[in-house]
Amino acid sequence: MNQPTGGRLVWNHSTHIPGLIGLLEKLIARAPVETVTPGALSRARGHCPRLTLRVSVPIRGGYKLIARQGKTVQEVFIVTDLSQEALEAAIAEVL
Repeated sequence: MNQPTGGRLVWNHSTHIPGLIGLLEKLIARAPVETVTPGALSRARGHCPRLTLRVSVPIRGGYKLIARQGKTVQEVFIVTDLSQEALEAAIAEVL
């Protein structure tokens, strides 16, 4: 599972949560991920002091993740064959 993969990071937006891109690049390097696409930024109630990344819902061919830091929230779409548990374990490794 720690072998490099041919995954790619898609840049659809010019702004991202600080530190998110580095985290996603580490995830691509560690897990068999085909495509990672960060979505739009939005605001949320409450405050999350450090960057978190959690699996939200399954989508066709992968999962939607929620990245959060401070009051900023960003959706991240991942296309992968991993199970949700395996993806959550890979995320825990890079966090």
